[in-house]
Parts: sequence; structure tokens; C-alpha cells
Amino acid sequence: MKRPELAIFLPSLVGGGAERMMLNLASGMVDRGVVPDLVVASEEGPYRALVPAPCRLVNLRARRVLAALPGLVRYLRNRRPHALLAAMDHANLVALAAGAWARVPTRVYVSVRSNLTQEALHSPFLRGRALPLLARHGYPRAAAVIAVSQGVADDLQSLLGVRRARIQVIPNPVVTPELTRLARERPTHPWFRPGGPQVILAAGRLVPQKDYPTLLEAFATLDPGVERRLLILGEGPERQMLEGLIARLGLVGRVALPGFTANPFAFMAHCDLFVLSSAWEGLPGVLIQAMACGTPVVSTDCPSGPREILADGRLGRLVPVGDVGALGAAIARTLEEPREGARLQRRAADFAVESVTRQYLEVLGLRCPCTVSPG
Repeated sequence: MKRPELAIFLPSLVGGGAERMMLNLASGMVDRGVVPDLVVASEEGPYRALVPAPCRLVNLRARRVLAALPGLVRYLRNRRPHALLAAMDHANLVALAAGAWARVPTRVYVSVRSNLTQEALHSPFLRGRALPLLARHGYPRAAAVIAVSQGVADDLQSLLGVRRARIQVIPNPVVTPELTRLARERPTHPWFRPGGPQVILAAGRLVPQKDYPTLLEAFATLDPGVERRLLILGEGPERQMLEGLIARLGLVGRVALPGFTANPFAFMAHCDLFVLSSAWEGLPGVLIQAMACGTPVVSTDCPSGPREILADGRLGRLVPVGDVGALGAAIARTLEEPREGARLQRRAADFAVESVTRQYLEVLGLRCPCTVSPG
């Protein structure tokens, strides 16, 4: 069997943003003649159906990412890819350990997708709080550290104490041809009927990072004389708490939590406003995707990503994290303004898969078609 140019290592194929971005990248690689192996600790998850057909899916059948270490070592010894790219912090550390133990010439690259300092600060688990220390020890051994935004790179430079040249900034491959096609579909939710209410949309896992309580409280401050609805796509451990808050705020019937959807782009394209209320991010793909659909956006000015994406607020209002009044006012003002869809779509094009894939190929030292650059 031919030695692969690239292997991409992920914990699983659950419906998260990091997994979706790596599958987008794999598709972009295939389009440019590089067919990666996709190596996962476990192949469980709804994104299994999105694995590009030419890619070899390697299931290490591990219940946890750390438990995948022996299997990843065996994979590297057997397949010896030229480059191994990992995504998400625990997977990054396992990939670096596997590369060292396998004693093969594979170059290991790590991709950092969120603000590591903020992740550790807000983690309820010891393993999460220990990530900065583990990263400081492990990440400098990578062939390169790839950050998804300048803000993430700034945090990493401070955390790792390395030269900025060791950290490459490549955005997520957010905008795909499929996005444009799926955005044309009509959402089935009854709020999107012709002549229906104004719909405000948010999307992401129901977890503390997304700070949906602030969004719900901000929505409750809006003029009740205007027919508006709030729809939050996603699933997660805070569902019960959020449903209770919706009831306490008197928003039952005006807010819906329909769960995970395979096509959020139809909702983005047909809503009146997209809102990101996060306490922290790396590079929020949903914000870019909404812009690619031509939809107005409002975002918290959280670390990191929204300020970069929105050009310091010129493309959408930025509000302080956790500020209910400011978020409510920004939502109300934006809903009153005309849409500038073409302007938003031009900015979103900077995050297209084709452009991002070229940048990855350069950093990974891979050429098309499937040859490794000298040195």
C-alpha cells in the first residue's frame, strides 16, 4: 500500500466545529490531489457520513483519546505518513507522544483551535486546567504549531514562550461549495413561513462557553411589541438549565432549542440576524458561515476571533462578553438596519476551503500532486 502524504488525527466524528473543519480540509486536500488517511480514536458520530470517499478511515477503537496512543503508534509505524496533523488539544498531545514513540520520520503538526488560556481557566476538570502546562512541554516539539487566528497565536506565544515564527496562523476552512448549495434549502421550522416573525439565530453546543443565558436575557429585553423569535441550534449538557431559564424569563413559545441539525446553513440564510454570545472562542466558524449566507451578525468581543472576522466591528457590532444590555441593544439596532449581504460574503470568502487548503499544503511541506517538498 502506498505511503500516504498526510494523516489527520481526530478524537471522533461527533458533531463539533473542529471535526467539521478537519473534514472540510480533508475534502480540500482531495480536490488538490492529496488523499489523507483520516485516523480517529473512535469513528462514532454523525460526521461519519461526511468523510470524503477516497480517504482511508482508520478507527483505533479507543474509548478515550489517551487510550488511542498505542494504536496511533502502530499506525505510524505501519503507514509512515510524511506528515501527521492533529486537531484539538488532547489529540495534539497524543499525536506528539505517538510521533516520539513510533521513531519514524513522520513530521507531527498540531492545530490549536481555541484560546488555550481561556479553555483552561473555565475548565471544570483537572485535565483541562493542566492543558497549558502540558502544551508548554509538548507543543514546542511539533514541526509547526498552527493557530486558527491571530488571537490564538498571541495566546500561544505567551503561553509557550517560543518565537512567533514557530506559530503559523491559518484560518479554518469554513466556506465550502456545499454551504452555498445547502443555504438554498428552506428550513422546515414553522417560524420561517412566509410572513412569519423576525427570527434571531444562534448555533453551537449548549455549553458554558457559548453563554446562552446572556443571549436569552438579552432577547427578553427586546420590544415585546415586535414579533420576534430566538432559535438556538445545537445540543449539549446545559439543555435542562436553559429550558428552565426560558420558562423563568417568560419566553416559552418565543425561544426554541431544536437540537443538532445537519444543515444549519438553511437556517442561517433565512434568519434575520445571527448572534454569537460566546465567552471565548478560537475562530468561530458559525459567525463566518452566517456571513457567507449574507446574514447580518452581532457578536461578543470575546477572545479570540470575532474582532478579526468583523474587521474591528465594521462588519458587525461587537459587544462586551456577558453584557446583557449591550447585546440586547446591538440586536435591536441591527434588526432595524438594511442588510449588506454582499459585503459580508466578500469577507467570508477569505475563509474558503480552497484558499485555506493551499496554506496548509505549504506549511505541511506538501506539493500537488502528492510530492513532498525538498528539505
